[in-house]
Amino acid sequence: MSDSPTLDGSQVAIGIVVARFNEHITRRLLDGALRACEQAKVKAHEVHHVAGSFELPQLALHLAKTGRVDAIVCLGAVVRHETDHYLHVATQAATGIQQVALQTGVPCAFGVLTCDTEEQALQRSGGSRGNAGAQAVETAIEMANAIRGLK
Repeated sequence: MSDSPTLDGSQVAIGIVVARFNEHITRRLLDGALRACEQAKVKAHEVHHVAGSFELPQLALHLAKTGRVDAIVCLGAVVRHETDHYLHVATQAATGIQQVALQTGVPCAFGVLTCDTEEQALQRSGGSRGNAGAQAVETAIEMANAIRGLK
């Protein structure tokens, strides 16, 4: 058995759920995710938008239950400001996305940036630190293929 991930997406249908809040960042994550889908020759993908990162798990759950996708990529950007609000949103998004994966068996890749500054988010959404959207697609493909390999 190989330790290298299988990034062949030709048998994988991916659902992408992206938050509109901080759209100047999440659009970059989505662009990276779509490029990664193309590069991996993903069989099919569909994109759905929600208001913010807090809403990602709910739509991901409904999408997982449709049976149309083999994996889901959740994209968002939560940036710290003067209050603790970002912490609650980020925590609930992470917990909710994990619960969707565990409850449905559909892998859900966490492509939600949780950064101290907008500059950090920009660097992780296509800047010098790569693109978390593309990385989330790679994770989703790897997980979908790994689960398929168990069957």
